[in-house]
Amino acid sequence: MLPSQALLPAVVFALTALQALASDTFLAAVYEHAVILPDPTGQPVSPSDALALMNKNMDVLEGAVKEAARQGAHIIVTPEDGIYGWRFTRESLYPYLEDIPDPVVNWIPCTDPSRFGPAPVQERLSCMARNNSIYVVANIGDKKPCDSSDPSCPGDGRYQYNTDVVFDTQGKLVARYHKYNLFEGESRQFNFPKEPEAVTFETPFGKFGIFTCFDILFYEPAVVLVNKMQVDTVLFLTAWMNVLPFLTAVQFHSAWAMGMRVNVLAANTHNTSMEMTGSGIYAPAGARAYSYNMKTEDGHLLIAKLDAHPHLSPATPPAVNWNSYALSVGRFSQNDHEFTGIIFEDPFTFTELTKPGGILTVCQKDLCCHLTYNMAEKRDDEVYVLGAFDGLHVVEGQYYLQICTLLKCPSTNLSTCGQPVETAQTKFEMFSLSGTFGTSYVFPEVLYSGVQLAPGEFKVLRDGRLKSKHGTSKPLITATLFGRLYEKDPPHPLRISPKVSP
Repeated sequence: MLPSQALLPAVVFALTALQALASDTFLAAVYEHAVILPDPTGQPVSPSDALALMNKNMDVLEGAVKEAARQGAHIIVTPEDGIYGWRFTRESLYPYLEDIPDPVVNWIPCTDPSRFGPAPVQERLSCMARNNSIYVVANIGDKKPCDSSDPSCPGDGRYQYNTDVVFDTQGKLVARYHKYNLFEGESRQFNFPKEPEAVTFETPFGKFGIFTCFDILFYEPAVVLVNKMQVDTVLFLTAWMNVLPFLTAVQFHSAWAMGMRVNVLAANTHNTSMEMTGSGIYAPAGARAYSYNMKTEDGHLLIAKLDAHPHLSPATPPAVNWNSYALSVGRFSQNDHEFTGIIFEDPFTFTELTKPGGILTVCQKDLCCHLTYNMAEKRDDEVYVLGAFDGLHVVEGQYYLQICTLLKCPSTNLSTCGQPVETAQTKFEMFSLSGTFGTSYVFPEVLYSGVQLAPGEFKVLRDGRLKSKHGTSKPLITATLFGRLYEKDPPHPLRISPKVSP
């Protein structure tokens, strides 16, 4: 037995080692919230009525915060529009807004609620974090007065921003982010910030960045946070409307985490009538936890462990040269059976998989997509195609895409190829998909029947091939390489909304 004097340093060393080990991982939580919406009157309500609605939503969110903390989570992310919803004009939104200061002011609203004027929402969120010793991430609205000395000042004398806030375990405001890429229609309620904001903050379990919904499709701030600011984990608050075959929430957000080699905590609102569902905790190697529920209107709490510094983790996939393999091979075969199909208004070039197995190529402009595959069984009642798109997407925003996709069609009628489909019967013994991408920003997606992810069942090789590991365990809807050419995007829209009459 060691003497007590010798034992004490050993104990201290062991505790120090355990603390160091604990900082290498953390428990993350996201909450998909079925938002209680205001009446769609279009008329402003009183501040007390606005607060009453927000308190109803915060009652639900507080329950999720307490449960996440009880299970040991270090941070919880709640969704965009989670406190007051989205049924607003610019004027009717105003009673729901608060003045949110820059975090440099070193403010704990829970203990000093009136320092910057009335702030009952920030006070309550701060107290949720402080009373439960957990980081709380939420989306609210910020208001900033302006006057004629500012030539960009709206006519009603204020800026209104779609805003994310983060409170630490003491309840201190540590991050504030104004959404830069407003979705269609949002600019009628909110203003663009004058410059994109790359918002980060440090924690004992890594460096975090934050952005909102539509931001994920653009270079600023999303790519800047990862590539230039070197964040470990992205906090992603969204009100995401699912669009098959490429842009369901769980599918694209998990693919973005893998393509950018970063953790993503994605919290979606839940509203089945608007196709809103799909939240997850994603690591670069795949989903750690996710939920997609179009059957009920219930909220859902997810909790999972993540590496605090994924770039140091051996589980993180290596960097990829996305066009290396595809440029090394010629066109596999001359294809006389190409046809055009539409996916979300984009004209894809398709070719049908007519045999149980084979090698195919399809090209559009500078992009050639290569596929090697074997089906477990070729069914007469299901059709799959290989598709390519290289062009500017112009619906609900403008952004340049290069996409290679192995895709199930809704029926045997080829004119339906590209339309949404959620179920399939065909499994694949193997597939390997690659493309001559002109970008390093490519996001690999594999989606199974029933809108289910396939974590651990596929891999991306260093040479850019998306390959199944041991065949597909479930029928396949799509395997897709979703590429973004940010340098070909049009300029960002006017950063200030048109002036509003007083």
